[in-house]
Amino acid sequence: MNEGIRSPRLIFEEKKAIKLFLWLFYIFFITYDIFYFFILPKYTTYGKDGFPDNGLGYWLYVLVFCLLPLSIYTIKKGNPYLVKYIFLFGYIMIDIVDNLLIYLGTSVPFASGNIVELLFLFFSPIFVNKKYYWTVSLGIIGKYILIGVILQDANVISPVILTIILSAIAFILLIRFYSYIKSLTSVHEELRQKEKLATIGQMAAAIGHEIRNPLSSLKGFTQLQQERYPNTNDFYPIMIQEIDRINSIVNDLMYLGKPKEIKFEKASIEEIIAYTLSITQQQAERQGVNIETIMKGPLPPIECDGKQLKQVFINLIKNAIEAMADGGEVRVHVKVLEENKMYISIQDEGCGIADEDIQNLGDPFFTTKKDGTGLGLMVTNQIIKDHFGELKILSELNNGTLVEVIIPIEINKFKI
Repeated sequence: MNEGIRSPRLIFEEKKAIKLFLWLFYIFFITYDIFYFFILPKYTTYGKDGFPDNGLGYWLYVLVFCLLPLSIYTIKKGNPYLVKYIFLFGYIMIDIVDNLLIYLGTSVPFASGNIVELLFLFFSPIFVNKKYYWTVSLGIIGKYILIGVILQDANVISPVILTIILSAIAFILLIRFYSYIKSLTSVHEELRQKEKLATIGQMAAAIGHEIRNPLSSLKGFTQLQQERYPNTNDFYPIMIQEIDRINSIVNDLMYLGKPKEIKFEKASIEEIIAYTLSITQQQAERQGVNIETIMKGPLPPIECDGKQLKQVFINLIKNAIEAMADGGEVRVHVKVLEENKMYISIQDEGCGIADEDIQNLGDPFFTTKKDGTGLGLMVTNQIIKDHFGELKILSELNNGTLVEVIIPIEINKFKI
């Protein structure tokens, strides 16, 4: 678990894991010694008959049980994450002292260990903490190496090799836990995003429906007044232009509320781009922007919804134009890729987009424009996904933006 983010839920889960670990630690520790010192000697030639009177003796168990009240105190202080380290280092230090008292200065070959070391190794993935895993693995291996160096005994090589093998198995389990948790987190975030979009869609449909009807009337009356009095007011064109802008926003809202059904038909990409340029040409001229088009033909017809792709390229070219307040050049490049896909890029010489903002582009209501809504690019991205394509945005502050759209020429093989 992430010890840097100590939310109540994570603390609760850590406490549950710690309680299970404490129970298992003492059960394993005591059961193993009872089995090794009392049961095994009666039926085999292995083990030792009765608790050893050398080393720490009974003080070994006293010191190990002293770790429990210290851990309970740590949990009550709100730091359950420290308990596993207390037990690990406490056990290692007690075991080193015990072994040195038993073997140091004797000719008895080293033969020691406890099954709780396996518990440390195989329980480390339960805590889902790589730092703790490495501490356990290196701590136990280091313990045996230290004892071997002090005692000048090569018998520590076997437990070191065994610990390395078991650590590798525990590491595989840890990676699987991380992968599983990452998948669950990803699914959870995806569900949250879908719920968010569903709520936004319902609101958007309601708002768009309420705005569209009076907006149509307003535009109609404005055009009527302009026709009746063509020379009396220079603001009619501006009013109609702003009404069209509002209508564009409403269309995006309506798309969010109820995405249109896609009708795939053969269409010419040249005609789609030409139509887009005719729509955006007036805006480009007003801002002193020149649009250069490069089409590497011949270009085959593509299966698409022509109306929706027109909306895509209108949004993208408008974004490029609006990014250059002082004029500049927009380059539209169209070509066929080798993998039977159509490539369309739109590059501007505008202000660019910061790296931290690029990853948020396409999120509902996120925008870098002063008067933007954050809906246009979201709708654009969704339409491209509906066409089984992909949208890439490369940008650098003050050096312009490159938008790449890659869509398949034939859709049939992508349909389920």
